[in-house]
Amino acid sequence: MKVEFAPLSVPLQRRLQTASVVQWIFSFLGLAQCCTAAFIALFFTRFWLVSALYAAWWLIDREKPSKGGRRIHALRNCIVWRYMRDYFPITLMKTAELDPRKNYLVGFHPHGVLAAGAFLNFCTEASGFSILFPGITPHLMMLSLWFRIPFFRDYVMSGGLIPSDKESASYVLQKPEGGNLLAIIVGGAQEALDAHPGSFTLLLKNRKGFVRLAIQHGTPLVPAFSFGENDVFDQVKNPKGSWLRRIQHWLQQIMGISLPLFHARGIFQYSFGLIPYRRPICTVVGKPIPVQKKHRPSEEEVDQIHQKYLNELSELFEKHKAKYNVPEDSHLEFI
Repeated sequence: MKVEFAPLSVPLQRRLQTASVVQWIFSFLGLAQCCTAAFIALFFTRFWLVSALYAAWWLIDREKPSKGGRRIHALRNCIVWRYMRDYFPITLMKTAELDPRKNYLVGFHPHGVLAAGAFLNFCTEASGFSILFPGITPHLMMLSLWFRIPFFRDYVMSGGLIPSDKESASYVLQKPEGGNLLAIIVGGAQEALDAHPGSFTLLLKNRKGFVRLAIQHGTPLVPAFSFGENDVFDQVKNPKGSWLRRIQHWLQQIMGISLPLFHARGIFQYSFGLIPYRRPICTVVGKPIPVQKKHRPSEEEVDQIHQKYLNELSELFEKHKAKYNVPEDSHLEFI
């Protein structure tokens, strides 16, 4: 006998969606601090052996993040991420097939405040990555400092996140069997300071390291633009040259992460809070740009591929912007 469950009511669905987003925000804004505090605090309790054993394991396992990480498919497929997907909603769209016999380097734009589209599309299966790109294993790069936090490092590795350094990137891209996709949020944390609704400013004009990396490994470059990524949060105005922007840059140089002063709605009210607005995000993955392998590319060769990448990204944006209510007179600005 087949057992059928009654569908959830709309109010309950919306509460679960909101709860999933709260969990995601906490996981990146508070969980790291909690993991550090718990690791230290356990040493002063009768459960000190837990931290001691983990410290020993951490020492043995210290190279794992730079060796492709340790993904856990059960966590990638967790129902929490599907509720998060439906909250905005977030969708993933492909414009070309990716050959599973090859490795790919995807440039993700823009960073946004918390890179919601990048996380959900590449670190979970909520948007159907494996269905859209069969035979491809995604990896998303993240600031290396997060992998130095006990317990938290294992959590982020479970989704396919790896440190944002050359060693980790090369490990993925040089796998001879192919079938790997390395996603890099090229603008990085600094670009988050320009993540204002309606903004299409990308920190990309002088960022060429990812292009050089692709050439050294002969890896096709794939541009990806996430429409709506900058619209889910408001941010305190911080124009270049302002006192706030100078402080943010100073803190970034010290800590390695940017601190955008963002806000949106609350849990029980819609006027102010840290919960993102319910605004759609659609990540459009473009077609691969073939790259000829060369161990030591010249500056001219890097510039040539970089310009081709900018042109392909602009074309991708112009072709799809009308579908996502982007004004006709809006264009990408590279700084």
